[in-house]
Amino acid sequence: MAIHSLNLITKIVVTGILIFGFNTTFAQSSSEAEQPSLYDRLGGLAPITVVVSDFLDALVPDATLNANPAIDAARKRVPTPYLKYRVSALVCQVSGGPCQYQGRAMKESHTHLNITETEWARMVTIFREVLAKNNVPEKEGQELIDIIASTKADIVASAAE
Repeated sequence: MAIHSLNLITKIVVTGILIFGFNTTFAQSSSEAEQPSLYDRLGGLAPITVVVSDFLDALVPDATLNANPAIDAARKRVPTPYLKYRVSALVCQVSGGPCQYQGRAMKESHTHLNITETEWARMVTIFREVLAKNNVPEKEGQELIDIIASTKADIVASAAE
């Protein structure tokens, strides 16, 4: 009987070890399969704010964009540091970071600007240049471009050139 009990205990222990080992391996495989968020892959809030700052520093004085009187007026009315804060919070949030964007919706904040396809394309060009200047990896840069592209319908109000 003692041998039978010992064999049963051994089987239970071995089964427990196998189950624990499987669960540990499975948990490691699952966590390894999970990709870090775009926010984490970009390096967090500090690098995001640098890219946003550089982007707005290039965007705000752009002659092509400021040829649109509504954009020019908005640039004079909204302080650039405030815009940098809002855009940084937005990028942080949509990339999976801990920030909470508190600003207006894209449509609400852009409709009155009558942004054209040409102005949109210029903004995207400037953004790509800033991504390259800041050595943002291609994959992460494309993910940011895709996020921006998802807002186009709410921002571009006019196809008129």
